[in-house]
Amino acid sequence: MTTGLEFRVDRENFDRTDIAEVALPEADELEPGQALLRVDRFALTANNISYAATGVALRYWEFFPTAPGMGVIPVWGFAEVAASRCEGLDVGERLYGYWPMATHLVVTPGHLSRGSFVDVTPHRQSLPVIYNQYLRCAADPLYRQDTEALQMLLRPLFTTSFLLDDFLSDNNFFAADTVLLTSASSKTALGMAYLLHRHRAGRERDYRIIGLTSEGNRGFVESLGCYDQVLCYPELEQLDAQAPTVVVDFAGNAELLSRIHRHVDTQLRYSCLVGASHWDKMGATGALPGPEPIMFFAPTQAEKRISEWGAPRFQQNLAQEWQAFTDFVSQWMQVETNLGPTQTDRVYHQVLAGRLQPESGHIVSLSEA
Repeated sequence: MTTGLEFRVDRENFDRTDIAEVALPEADELEPGQALLRVDRFALTANNISYAATGVALRYWEFFPTAPGMGVIPVWGFAEVAASRCEGLDVGERLYGYWPMATHLVVTPGHLSRGSFVDVTPHRQSLPVIYNQYLRCAADPLYRQDTEALQMLLRPLFTTSFLLDDFLSDNNFFAADTVLLTSASSKTALGMAYLLHRHRAGRERDYRIIGLTSEGNRGFVESLGCYDQVLCYPELEQLDAQAPTVVVDFAGNAELLSRIHRHVDTQLRYSCLVGASHWDKMGATGALPGPEPIMFFAPTQAEKRISEWGAPRFQQNLAQEWQAFTDFVSQWMQVETNLGPTQTDRVYHQVLAGRLQPESGHIVSLSEA
């Protein structure tokens, strides 16, 4: 019997992990239309911890079901077709997309085109299509072999950054003059700050971009030049409480969000929840002054723009911004690759504990090579 590996976390205690052997189908055991994919390498970032922290609310646990009480965290990376009974999808083809933390995945490709397919496996049908779509690298306009690491680390995060920037612009920044980003060193926040800074001169509304971060990350965040002001968390109350403000919360820290609401109070125009990099400090905020915090769900804004612009223009706009962003990021990001189950577990726990430097990027694989 052929087996693969699956990295599982306790859904109630993310510190508790298990790497389990799972049976894999032989090529002749696949159903007609199915394919077995070998997950090659993937990125581990705070974004993956956010998937776990919001796994029930946003249904992330449902993509890759596993043993009761456990969950498989979704990741972004590359895979190759190991076996195929799907006409038009050949063994050896390289794919980019949304994978389990595992060595393999069985998919049922539907809507197969030159550039992509959608996994139409029954349990995924009610889940957002943006996570079910897999890109065929040979026809992907954003794919370059020499930037695979940046694609794994940043492409899904930057897509969220792109959609957040577009969402605020689409809503005229809710008439705010200040955009406050928490966890300002996180990669999604950096991508958003980069876009806010890049596009500000061409927008009707002027705004200040302010980042909140830890003392240890302050120098790095300031050095990037994307933020007009960088404050450490204890300095929050230095923020001008009279300026109409939008907060985009990447931290998921209930106490911090409460402080922001109470300080800005009636001048808070919109409270947007995105990530949970401080997942261990999530909790009920209680009644807060100002607008009720609203979770940002990137697929909703993506579907809105695709319906308005059409898919080709959406991809063109995203690709143009992505190219400029990767040129910016390549100047400072340090990529580290770790292979095998032991190293994957080590990096996962480092990410979970928030012990990684903001300029670092980690690529891992459950395979040894």
